[in-house]
Amino acid sequence: MAGTKKPKLAVWKFASCDGCQLTLLDCEDELLAITEAIEIAYFPEATRNVVEGPYDLSLVEGSITTEHDAQRIHEIRRNSKFLITIGACATTGGIQALRNLQNVDDFVRIVYAHPEYISTLETSTAISQHVKVDFELRGCPINKEQLLEVINAYLNKRKPNVSSHSVCMECKLRGTVCVMVTKKAPCLGPITHAGCKALCPAYNRGCFGCFGAKETPNVASISKWYAHLGVEQSEISRILNTFNAYPDCESKEEECER
Repeated sequence: MAGTKKPKLAVWKFASCDGCQLTLLDCEDELLAITEAIEIAYFPEATRNVVEGPYDLSLVEGSITTEHDAQRIHEIRRNSKFLITIGACATTGGIQALRNLQNVDDFVRIVYAHPEYISTLETSTAISQHVKVDFELRGCPINKEQLLEVINAYLNKRKPNVSSHSVCMECKLRGTVCVMVTKKAPCLGPITHAGCKALCPAYNRGCFGCFGAKETPNVASISKWYAHLGVEQSEISRILNTFNAYPDCESKEEECER
């Protein structure tokens, strides 16, 4: 009697550093259990073996920065039952989205000896701005346990159990004293999605916002608190736009500057 066919998993890369894909490889012992339950059909970071789609689950790392990739993501979406974006680049545009705040042609001229050979879009955008995304897993890089939970959830046709609370909650859970109150250190914890286990505050440093904005972030309020701590407006903007762009701050620019 023929065995049941395993669901097919594909892992795709766009503009990114590959760190979130490496998180899957870092699962080590857990990876053996994964391969028993699913077939890794496409994952250039790990294997040259390619199994044709359609795919039951696609993990997508990276942002859209070229016209070619803008077309390719639509093909991947058509060939995937579920599409999960992993990491800051795929969910918000990532560090390379800093180009969105300036003229990208200026960057091209500075970086490349022959800018005429470079074909790129003016912006770096999240995957969800191009196709329907079934779930966004945040982080720079993503959390290994959260990744395993999301894969397990979609294989078993249930909602992923990934908390949507802020980093502040993780500080409370691990007993870390608030660095913004005790150290007067700028910290993005109140508006940042949980997942890092409050790593930076545990070492007496403010959160840098690696996991992106939590649901309904009050950017204007935290900007006022930063100003109260003596942080200059230019520095506030830099902190907000390092790992993930915070569009709410642009839409409330006047509030942020008060």
